[in-house]
Amino acid sequence: MAVLRYERRAYLALVTLERADRLNALSRELLTELEECFHQVEKDSDLRVVILTGAGDRAFSAGTDISELTNLDEDSAREVAARGQNLCDQIESCPVPVIAAVNGIAAGGGCELALACHLRVASTNATFSLPELKLGLIPGYGGTQRLAHEMGCSRALEVMLTGQSIDAEQALRIGLVNRLAHPSTLLTATETLAEEMAKMAPLAVRACLQAVVKGFRSTFEEGMALEAELFAGLFGTHDMREGTRAFLEKRAPHFTGT
Repeated sequence: MAVLRYERRAYLALVTLERADRLNALSRELLTELEECFHQVEKDSDLRVVILTGAGDRAFSAGTDISELTNLDEDSAREVAARGQNLCDQIESCPVPVIAAVNGIAAGGGCELALACHLRVASTNATFSLPELKLGLIPGYGGTQRLAHEMGCSRALEVMLTGQSIDAEQALRIGLVNRLAHPSTLLTATETLAEEMAKMAPLAVRACLQAVVKGFRSTFEEGMALEAELFAGLFGTHDMREGTRAFLEKRAPHFTGT
């Protein structure tokens, strides 16, 4: 039985974690299907936006399936962390925008999965937490790094060292999420954001993602050099010529991704 649902809707892909009875906990099987899904996404040149969400309205994902952690030793635990980090890196490095539609709980590995997405839209009942210290652990899928990047070290440490949850309003206030929506309209609101992005030139979108994601992990000078190289490369594209021509002609551009 599949634990992940992939739906293609024209330019948009909707990816849904399908373990609602387990609060969409991240089992080995689900991680495998997510890896395979994003490999498919990477090869799809016509795709413009991906929305990642969880089935039901109780949880985006309650995190790693704890029942699969109890018998790990240090070597196998290191493999689990590497796999989770690789998946989150795969999502963060996706060539098209990935938006997390966070419905309810995003805890532990589920929060780390949401943090790996480029943008986040949260339902008003959403909560974010990295409570691994309550289990005698720490986040292992990149959460210690990404949360600190989003919130600053001191605030991120407070969240992790106390195990506290961040509610939706606070998440919006501190910039952890981009938009809020009522639970009944979460997907509609996320699709509206996706439509705004889909109107942009696809190659420019991909270049912007690469500049920001790779640049953030580089020195300032390396990031600036990457930006200049990507900027220059777009001058050889049809979409750049179409975009500038449409602006001068005061009409909507028609981008083809070429």
